[in-house]
Amino acid sequence: MIPIPSGVRVWIATGHTDMRRGMQSLALTVQESLKRNPHAGDLYIFRGRRGDLVKILWHDGIGLSLYAKRLDRGKFIWPSASDGAVSISAAQMAYMLEGIDWRNPQLTWRPQSAG
Repeated sequence: MIPIPSGVRVWIATGHTDMRRGMQSLALTVQESLKRNPHAGDLYIFRGRRGDLVKILWHDGIGLSLYAKRLDRGKFIWPSASDGAVSISAAQMAYMLEGIDWRNPQLTWRPQSAG
C-alpha cells in the first residue's frame, strides 16, 4: 500500500493512457493535459486501454514515484472520458486498487448466524 499522508488529493485521469509511458511522460501529461503541477504532492492515477492495469504517479517531496498494479481478473472501475480529471478520496482509491467499485462499495456477503 502507498503510505499517503493526510491532506493529499487523489486524481483519476479519465480516459485511457498508453501504459508504455514512464514517470516523466506521465508527469508531462499531468502538466499539459490536466493543467496541474505533478510535483505538488498529489497522486495521479492512469488506466490502460484494456482496463486491467493502472499506474500511479506521486511526488513525495523528495522525488517522483511510479506504482503499477494489474488485476488478474476484472477491470478497474473508471469514470467516463469526458470528465477530464476526477478527485477521489484515499479510501476510494484503496477500494479501486482492490478491484471494488469505489463509487458505491457494497458489502457482498453477510453471515446469517454465528454458528
